[in-house]
Amino acid sequence: MVPFSFGGHDLMALPSGALFWPARAALLVADLHLEKASWFASRGQMLPPYDSIQTLGELTQVVEATGAREMWCLGDSFHDAKGCERLPVEAQARLRALTSALRWTWITGNHDPVILDRCGGDVVEEAVVDGVVLRHEAAPDDPRPELSGHFHPKLRITVRGRAVARRCFVSTESKLVLPAFGALTGGMDPDHPAIRRAVGPDAQAMIPVENRMLRFPIAA
Repeated sequence: MVPFSFGGHDLMALPSGALFWPARAALLVADLHLEKASWFASRGQMLPPYDSIQTLGELTQVVEATGAREMWCLGDSFHDAKGCERLPVEAQARLRALTSALRWTWITGNHDPVILDRCGGDVVEEAVVDGVVLRHEAAPDDPRPELSGHFHPKLRITVRGRAVARRCFVSTESKLVLPAFGALTGGMDPDHPAIRRAVGPDAQAMIPVENRMLRFPIAA
């Protein structure tokens, strides 16, 4: 975990794309997209049906490693409104164990604006926590400190002649976009016009590596 400051708070970024808020013992993750593979399968595109198990396994590891007591999921936690219903028995049991053990809040996103069965936890459209706005998609005109997801930022660079892609956070003074945590989510370049419109100028991509934060200015 790599410490940094945002919005007047000390936070810690994890290579997995999760964010830990030590003062609250809170974890924040974005874009789990649980049961994305089964959604595509129902439309004829067969994908390996293991994405939810993998995502929830990694999430459980992060909870155990941080000792978190709160969880905030910043939208698109399910790939569609009926995602929880389609979870395999093992995955649903694992998710219900997590939501019962933590103070769990689902923030709705564009893929799951209505969560029919949330497998536990509370559901809100957005929240303000200790002066920081938590929502799914960044609001360009809101000057308050804001944590969001939606764009699945992933930085692609060349290192020693090799192409490398890593989940990244995108930050400005008042906005912090989390990468997608889900196992089957892909990624958008942080200099994509949609991200730049959402967060404004002077953005940077941040990648936590071991005990340091790599920062890359996003070119205009």
